[in-house]
Amino acid sequence: MIWVAVDAMGGDFGPRPIVDGALTAARHFDLGVILVGPPVLLAPEIARHPDVASDRLRIVDAADVVSMADAPAAALRRKPNASIRVAADLVARGEASAFFSAGHTGATVMAAHGAFGMLPGVDRPALAATIPTRQHSAVLLDVGASVECRPQHLLQFAVMGDVYARVLFGIEQPRVGLLSIGEEATKGNELTREAHRLLKDAPLAFIGNVEARDVYSGTADVIVSDGFTGNVALKICEGLVETMETLLSEELSRTVTTMVGSLFTRRALRRFKRRVDYSEYGGAPLLGVAGIAIVGHGRSSAKAVRNAVAMAYRFAAQHFIQRVEQNIAAAAIHQS
Repeated sequence: MIWVAVDAMGGDFGPRPIVDGALTAARHFDLGVILVGPPVLLAPEIARHPDVASDRLRIVDAADVVSMADAPAAALRRKPNASIRVAADLVARGEASAFFSAGHTGATVMAAHGAFGMLPGVDRPALAATIPTRQHSAVLLDVGASVECRPQHLLQFAVMGDVYARVLFGIEQPRVGLLSIGEEATKGNELTREAHRLLKDAPLAFIGNVEARDVYSGTADVIVSDGFTGNVALKICEGLVETMETLLSEELSRTVTTMVGSLFTRRALRRFKRRVDYSEYGGAPLLGVAGIAIVGHGRSSAKAVRNAVAMAYRFAAQHFIQRVEQNIAAAAIHQS
């Protein structure tokens, strides 16, 4: 059985949605869940799920929590028994195949890096977010793990994103684009211009530069960026979706006529929400480290956690780390 270690104390709403989502995943997939956190806090939440088989659940004690206000490096040194660190160490020791946390992103990245190390040929980790487009979902990376990058890092991100899109979407040859300020190869700063040259020569289906207005158009299946720019693009999308939902609700309830009309549009609105809801995918994998780590949103619901744990299970079952390692090696040989 594949076991997934879950940082039960991560997230903004305490252990309840984390435990609910993790145990729901254990009921629906052939996996076991290791809940990491203080047993006294987890026991009441677990008791709400009497139908979960005992052979699919373990509890590992972790007394400390890295809060969102903590500086990650200092907190991990000061709190060696923090739930994020303990969950990552379970994977490093082979007691679990993957781990998930909706806690402090910086601490999760550092814990994974410290526990697993980096894959050969990869210098920096990248968070890969799944984003909606007009055609189908796409992958945007990096969205915050590596803020300062060099051109070869973007090449590595592209190779890892290519493998991720193959596993997640089943795309045989993902189209890879580079986020820049213009379509021409000469546009952008020194980072994007040199990265464009490397990507053009790589064994990838590189389609060239992608402007910000085309990120969500479906032109590319994988969009590559440094972590600073990618995080800004992602947060703009999240904020825009929330604003659109609010504005639509206000307009549909403004008059009796629109209220009646809204009854006929609810199904379409539900479909729209599913297409743009981050909880449909659950989390973003941390690519580049030599182990499977899924990073969730701090506001993760039980549904998001369930899907994130399912993603961790799918990556382990499909030997995702080995596939990334092989493709990185192939890209390095092609560039040498």
